[in-house]
Amino acid sequence: MILLLFIVASAFFTGPQRKPVLYIIGDSTVRNTNRPQCGWGEMIGELLDTSLIKVSNQAMAGRSTRTVVKEKRWEKVINSIQPGDYLIMQFGHNEGSKPDTSKGGYRGVLRGIGEDSVSLNWGDTLTEVVHSYGWYLRKFVRESKAKGAVPIICSMIPRNQFVDGKVKRADKDFGKWAAEIAQQEGITFIDLNAITADKYDLLGPDSVKAFFPGDHTHTNVEGAAINAASVVDGIKKSPSLGLNKFLKTN
Repeated sequence: MILLLFIVASAFFTGPQRKPVLYIIGDSTVRNTNRPQCGWGEMIGELLDTSLIKVSNQAMAGRSTRTVVKEKRWEKVINSIQPGDYLIMQFGHNEGSKPDTSKGGYRGVLRGIGEDSVSLNWGDTLTEVVHSYGWYLRKFVRESKAKGAVPIICSMIPRNQFVDGKVKRADKDFGKWAAEIAQQEGITFIDLNAITADKYDLLGPDSVKAFFPGDHTHTNVEGAAINAASVVDGIKKSPSLGLNKFLKTN
């Protein structure tokens, strides 16, 4: 009888439930401590109910999909992810160089989403196998899914580059490949590039210039806030995505 009472009482006095965590991985456009530059991952917490969900922004300046893996940053994230967590990834700014052992090629990946690869010899019998952009995204998606998390792919934010009065878009390369991987893997794709580019087109070059204090890639706090709002816009476009229930309503 005492044992039965203990079991019943335990059902009513379980410990506090663990909050899900939103993990974010990416480059300096997602997290940037070099003020006045700021990444959108630093601002998105203001648009979420952080009493219900935690934000862990693991993006790092200068990194590509390849170097996140090479430097074992991804290993740290995937080892922390638990069932019910979310993972948002946004890359593309640092992947463009040809992969080789030079300083310029350290971050580069093979273009596209194929399974092709190239082996690089760094000396001392250390060989690195470099894959395509899509291969790395696929790795992040599949490994986070296997841990019970919900992965989301974003296309890269647009740069401050206008052609004939319109923002140059990434829909022919990295944005296109990000969308293709999301579709193949059956996960949510947020076209952050297009959502923010539409806003920039309306604002015009003079207004947008104010969001880029040092170059054409890195936003300030105001620009980061626009991109964070664009991520939320993308979340809302996928009403079945569980992240919607963590968005602030005001």
